[in-house]
This record gives sequence, C-alpha cells and structure tokens, in this order.
Amino acid sequence: MKQTVHPLRRLTGEIAVPGDKSISHRSVMLAGLADSPVRIGNFLAAADCLSTVACMRALGVRVDQVGETGLIVQGNGLFGLSEPESVLDAGNSGTTMRLLTGILAGQPFFSVLTGDASLRRRPMARVIAPLTKMGCRIRGREQSRFAPLAIMPADGIHGIDYDMPVASAQVKSALLFAGMFADGPTRITEPYTSRDHSERMLQTFGAKVARKGLTVTLAPVRDLVAPPFIDVPGDISAAAFWLVAATVIPGSALRLTNVGVNPTRTGIIDILRRMGADITVAAERRAGEEPVADLVVAAAKLKGTTVEGEIIPRLIDEIPVLAVAALFAEGRTVISGAEELRVKESDRLKAITCELAKMGAVIEETPDGLIIDGPQPLSTANCDSHGDHRMAMALAVAGLAAAGVAIDDADCVAISYPQFFAHIAAHQEASGRRN
Repeated sequence: MKQTVHPLRRLTGEIAVPGDKSISHRSVMLAGLADSPVRIGNFLAAADCLSTVACMRALGVRVDQVGETGLIVQGNGLFGLSEPESVLDAGNSGTTMRLLTGILAGQPFFSVLTGDASLRRRPMARVIAPLTKMGCRIRGREQSRFAPLAIMPADGIHGIDYDMPVASAQVKSALLFAGMFADGPTRITEPYTSRDHSERMLQTFGAKVARKGLTVTLAPVRDLVAPPFIDVPGDISAAAFWLVAATVIPGSALRLTNVGVNPTRTGIIDILRRMGADITVAAERRAGEEPVADLVVAAAKLKGTTVEGEIIPRLIDEIPVLAVAALFAEGRTVISGAEELRVKESDRLKAITCELAKMGAVIEETPDGLIIDGPQPLSTANCDSHGDHRMAMALAVAGLAAAGVAIDDADCVAISYPQFFAHIAAHQEASGRRN
C-alpha cells in the first residue's frame, strides 16, 4: 500500500497511543503459563502481538478476545503447554520468536518456530548459544544462526551465570523464561541496562527476581500466580513519533495519554529534552509494576547532541525518528553504538540514510550510527518503508513536518500501530493542511 502524507499546519489535542508491544507479548506468554484466568486490558492487537497469541493458542492456551483491546487468557499451568500439531509461525515478530524459544526449550515436547522472510534473516545465534549452555537443545538453519528453529526436549535445564556481550532485552528475556524451568538460579549480567518488562512481569506473576547493579537473578519457578488483571500502558515507542512531530511542527501542543514511562524506555524523552524539547511528564501513576503518565509536548527549537553509550538500549527503537528530529535541530547530532539497528526488520541505519536522502537530507552513515548536521530543508519525495514499521512512521513524521511524502509498503505499520495513519488523517482534518 502506498500512503501519501501531507504537511500538517500544527499538531494539537490528545492522542491515545496503542498498548505497549513489549508488555503485550509478555503478558500473553506468562498468562498462558499460569493456571487461572488473566484479563488483559489495552492489549496491542497488532500483527506482531497477534503472532504471539496465535502461537500460544497452538500450544493449547485458550485466548478469548473481549472488545477491540481486551483478552482473557486461560493458561494450563507452568507445565501445561501442549505439543503443537504444526510449525509455529512468529510472523515478523522477533520478540515472539526469541522469547518463545526460551519457553519452548523447557517443554517436554518437540516444536518448530519459523517466521516471515524478514524474520528468517534476523540473527538467532545470540539466543541459541546461551540457551545451549543451559542444556537446551535447539537447532537452526545455517549452523543455528537463523530460523526456522527446531526445539527438542532437554535432558535438564541448568541455571547459569551469563555475561551478555550486547544489551538485549529479547536475549535476556529468553534466558529468564528458560530459567523458570532450571534447576538453579539464572544470573544475567548486561553491559548496560536494557528494558526490564520481563523482570517486572515475572514479579507480577509471583516469580522471585532480584537485580543488583547490571545483574538480574531469577530463582527457579514452581508455578506462576496469575494476577486477575493486567493493564497494558500505552507504548512509548509509538508515542515517540508524536513527540518528535509536535516538537518540530511550529505551533503544536499535544497531550499523549496513558503512556508507559518505564525508566528503561524513556531515553527518547531524555535525549529530546537535552536537545531542547518542551516535554512534561504529567499525571504520573502505576499500572501494576509499570509506571504510567501523560506526556505533554509543545513545539520547540532543537539543537544537536551526541547519543551514545548506556542510553542506546533505552531508545534503540526510536533512533529512526530521532534522526528526523536531528534534521530540524541546529548543529550536529552524532549517534553511535547503535549497530543493533542493522539487524532489525531492515538495516535501519542504511534505510533511514537512503530514504531521507530522497527528501534532500544529507546524512553520514557510520558502521554503528549516524552523523547529521542541521537544520536541513526537506522536499517531497516517494520513499520506501523497506517493510519496516518504524521506518514508515519516521518517514511520515518527516513528511508531516516538511513538504509531505509518499511511502511505499506503508501498511507495515500494522505490525505495531495499525491506527497510525488514521490518527494522522484525523489531525490533518482538524488542523488543516499547510499551504
């Protein structure tokens, strides 16, 4: 689908972004391992999370939809999954594949996980290698580097001490989920703290999780105690596109409601504020173990900055739209340490450089990041999403703030934010187009 985005005069009012993708995945997986019903509210009913739902159903878990964003999950207990009759399909979802690999590695049956062409190109050895050290039996394509993955019953899963070479919430979560079935504690040390939704969700279900510095420890789990209700906060990664748009479009004043502000995810707020953005965190509250707030943002002049080191895992998914913000900032922005972006749904460093160049931007692509001098004028162009939802939305923000854009394969936004272009259309109708 080609989507045309016209310039927006200003961005005002309120937007309720969809439920957090990371939390939605984890809530269904752990609820499927509990033995009493769990009601999930504000679940992200987008393609990636629905892949998780489909896989859990294939494993014998009952999942009923209640309205547009509600689920009731009836698990069969920690050891109650059933052998699937066919191959499990994770679609485009790396979270589904990697986290479910950890769960399936502890099961007494054979299973196979695959995904679409994009997911089958994404690296899986980073998960398989440490799981193998725990005693899990997993084989993949090309010497266990890629999916499909065949997962055999293990003779026994052992708790390990593992130093992660790269901070990755998906790898950490896979090891923690396998660690539920281990014979001793699982200890994982990260070089930097990655998002901690798995740790918080495990605690919600009664597991014993402790953190000391950069090390998280999980004790073996006998059973999961289901909470009666999980309220999924709005996704800060979805909110990031609106934070940037409202900052760089003059005259904007926007409130984003019910957004998760977990400190392992708020790097985008920290960096935009450092660049001069006017963002207020209001009405702070909690949804279970997760902090939630409204984000109030107004247009502001930005200046360039350096983005590197320990903040990278806290905003890794937001770097494409951060690159758009940098084009409107005064001075140089340097992003480094983000080589993980080369193995996402697309090579995001290459894709953002290539596609924004079509709009007239000059961006220097480095092996692990980007160098952007601003401000730079952007012209209208026909761009390609590369089948990557975050690329499509970042390009849309550039078009809204400049001269418009046409985006090929724009329907990939359904992976994480199905209503994105509808929300744009509603605000264009309310605010009018720039002449």
